[in-house]
Amino acid sequence: MKSPISDTFSDKLTPFLSFERQHWAALRKSVPLKLTEQDLKPLLGFNEELSLDEVRTIYLPLTRLINYYIEENIRRQNVLHRFLGGESPKVPYIIIISIAGSVAVGKSTSARILQSLLSHWPSERKVDLITTDGFLHPLSYLQKHQLLQKKGFPISYDTPKLIHFLADIKSGKHHVKAPIYSHLTYDIIPEQFNVIDQPDILILEGLNVLQPNDNRANQTFVSDFVDFSIYVDAEESLLKEWYIRRFLKFRQSAFSNPNSYFKHYANLSEQEAIATASRIWDDINGLNLRENILPTRERANLILKKGVNHEVELVKLRK
Repeated sequence: MKSPISDTFSDKLTPFLSFERQHWAALRKSVPLKLTEQDLKPLLGFNEELSLDEVRTIYLPLTRLINYYIEENIRRQNVLHRFLGGESPKVPYIIIISIAGSVAVGKSTSARILQSLLSHWPSERKVDLITTDGFLHPLSYLQKHQLLQKKGFPISYDTPKLIHFLADIKSGKHHVKAPIYSHLTYDIIPEQFNVIDQPDILILEGLNVLQPNDNRANQTFVSDFVDFSIYVDAEESLLKEWYIRRFLKFRQSAFSNPNSYFKHYANLSEQEAIATASRIWDDINGLNLRENILPTRERANLILKKGVNHEVELVKLRK
C-alpha cells in the first residue's frame, strides 16, 4: 500500500511531512460537516468558487488537527501553572491561529471557513477573525512617507500596534479594539473598531503574519503570539492570473462606486484593465511576494499548496 506521505521531498532533508490530497482527506476521521452549500456561499472570496467537497477534503482534517494543537497548548499551559504554584490560571488561555500568504491566494476564504468550522466542533466556541489590514498605516501616512507603492509590504504596517493588540488578547483583556480598514476608500476608517472580548480562538489573517521585523536581538514578533500558523501557497503564475481576474470583476463592481479610491479604473477597457492589473502585480504584489511573503513560508506549521481552481493539491505539515 502506498504511504500517505508524499515522496516528493523524500530525497531531501525537510522539516515537513507532505500529503497528497486524497491521503490528507482520510485524516478527517469522524469530524462532522456542519456546513451546507447555503452556509458556504457567504464565506467565499470575491473571485473564488469552492465546493463542500473541498471543505470535507481539506478543511475538516485541518480542523481536527487544530483541535489537537489546542488541547496540547492548554495542557502545556496547565503544566506551567502547576509548576508556578498550582494555582488555576487567572485569565482564559486564548488560542491564536494565523493565516499568511500572497494577495489573491484566498487567505480570507480559508480564514472564514476555519472560523465557521471551529465555532461548532467539537463544541460551541467563540471564534473571532481579524485581518491585519486594520493595522496598515493610514493613507495620509503612506502618502507623506512615499510608501503607497509599498502598501502591503512590512514597512506599511504599524507592527508595534499589532503586537500590542495581540499581547492584550493573550493577556485576557476585555474589549480590545482593532482598527477597521475599508477596501472601498483604501484607508483606515476613523474612530471605528472591531472589539474583541476574550474569544476562545482568534484567527489572524494577513500577508505578513509570519514576517520577522528585522534582525535586532530581543525583539518581539507577531508570530511569538501565534499557537498555530498556516501558509496558503500557489505558484506565482496562478496568483497573478487570479489577481487579474479579481481586478476585472472589481472593475465592474466596487470600482464603479463613486466613493471608491479606485473609481478611475472603472472606465478602463478590458485590455487596459488587464495591462494595469498586470503592471500592479509586477511592480507591487509580485515583488512583495518574492521579497517578503514567500521567504516566510517555511516558518508555518502547515502549508496548503493550491493548484488551478483554488483546489488544494498538497498539504505540508511541520514534523
